[in-house]
Amino acid sequence: MSAGTSPDDSGPRGKWRRLGREPIAGLIAAVVAIPDGLAAAAMVGVNPVLGLYTGAIAPAVGGVLVSTQRLLISATSASAIAAAEALSAYPAALRAQALTALVLLIGGFLVLLGLLRAGRLVRFVSHAVMTGFLLGVAAALVLDQLPQLLGYHPPPGNLVIQTVGLFAHLDAVVPKAAAIGGLALAVLLVLRPTRLGNWAPLIALLLPTVLMAWLGWTDVATVGRQGESGLPLPQIPLLAIVTPQLAGTALAIALVIAVQAAGVSQGAFNLDGSKVNVSRDMIAQGAANLAGSLFGTIPAGGSVGQTALNISLGARTRWAAIFSGLWMLVFVVLIPHLVAKVPMPVLAAMMVVAGIGALNWREALSVWRVGGGARWAIVVTFAATLLTSIPNAVAVGVIVTVVTFLLSSAADIRVFALIRQSGGGIREDAPPARLPSHAVTILEVRGSLFFAGARTLGEKLPDPSQSVAPVAILRLRGYSPAGATFIEVLDRYADEIAQVGGALYLSGVGPALADQLNRAGKLDLGGSVHIIGETPLLGASTRGAAAEALEWLAAHPED
Repeated sequence: MSAGTSPDDSGPRGKWRRLGREPIAGLIAAVVAIPDGLAAAAMVGVNPVLGLYTGAIAPAVGGVLVSTQRLLISATSASAIAAAEALSAYPAALRAQALTALVLLIGGFLVLLGLLRAGRLVRFVSHAVMTGFLLGVAAALVLDQLPQLLGYHPPPGNLVIQTVGLFAHLDAVVPKAAAIGGLALAVLLVLRPTRLGNWAPLIALLLPTVLMAWLGWTDVATVGRQGESGLPLPQIPLLAIVTPQLAGTALAIALVIAVQAAGVSQGAFNLDGSKVNVSRDMIAQGAANLAGSLFGTIPAGGSVGQTALNISLGARTRWAAIFSGLWMLVFVVLIPHLVAKVPMPVLAAMMVVAGIGALNWREALSVWRVGGGARWAIVVTFAATLLTSIPNAVAVGVIVTVVTFLLSSAADIRVFALIRQSGGGIREDAPPARLPSHAVTILEVRGSLFFAGARTLGEKLPDPSQSVAPVAILRLRGYSPAGATFIEVLDRYADEIAQVGGALYLSGVGPALADQLNRAGKLDLGGSVHIIGETPLLGASTRGAAAEALEWLAAHPED
């Protein structure tokens, strides 16, 4: 019996009973996704109805292909705000075509990343960098939607400057728009902690819309004024509109989508026990965007909120996501005129609340308390996300991750002297500054031996230059093939020991590292350098190296 399956669910009838839950879960997820989809598309700066198209196509297409069966692919705030930045460079008349090309490129990049099995590279993204990035996206989301919430039209420029301008020109706020947006904001904030939390977005959508229609306010922007609605028709993306900047943004958004979905899938394990494949999920998200580009959708990826809702509604298989997309398609066909009456400040209020909810200060504080490079990573990435573009922030995050890794690799190298005690135990001690003459010194090495780490090791090894016939044993158990820098450091240290008549033993060397040392052809193997291979018994190779070293010393008596 699979995990999470009750006895009543076993057998053929149980299978149909379980499947019967999926349409209901999909229906509720689709209803709740209506305001989120409208709000995300509004933030992109295109017809909000395109968010509903996204909610119809992405879950259905992606749901067929995902390995994380309960992962729900839909519009996400990070991809929406990045798309808005990219499209802002295009005039309004070309924005829809640019969006289509952008989504097509995002889908293509995601499929390519999946085929290249790039899912395993996600583990190299620093948690501090991702936390800073997501924090910056959430803050940018709030700042970006504040003018829309209040009916203010800011001049072009940085979000921070626009926000300062907003508070400096409060007389330009439209009172009716602010009232409608404020009502939606209040409904969301009051209902979210209650049992109606899942339905809060829908109530916040309907109540201000009905109130504005009853009051007869016509000077507040609505969805209907942004463009036509109804059943989406296929279109061919215009690739001639693509610029290097748009392609770079598409790649950055694809990376953000891939990393976010990988994080979501960690908490959305499959109930049938099948394994999650991050690379396959990339392909699924890519296919969802490729299909969506034919219908003018906005970018889509694995959504944190929608996936959590899908699981809380009792979804057990991929069919819940597929049904969610099918139900959304029904809504697009049946209620286009109702959707057209939704006020734009209401959608802004929803995105502001979404941004506030995504400000995970607790996680940020945890990263900050770690100290060291983690602090720099979160601060730099947050600032880059808030003050520059999403592609620049992703690039900065990659650079910070690489620099942090290199610095930590160099700092993490430690060397210990292993000293046998009279009772039979072994004590770790600080290594001697100089190798003692006519004696065996056993050294334990810990840390990364790549690049700067190998150089740091060379600096921490005891100096043999003032010794006579010293023998050093480096314990290297657990190290896989190392880089050329490490081999160069070993060769130099071995030469220094050989110049004073000594010898170097490498114990616990695995087959792969031994093969690499042999193929390099730099070490005087069999002469001043001796390799003692690893054994299943811990410490056996080092004891063997010590025995051979004592024999070597006996064969080389003091002068």
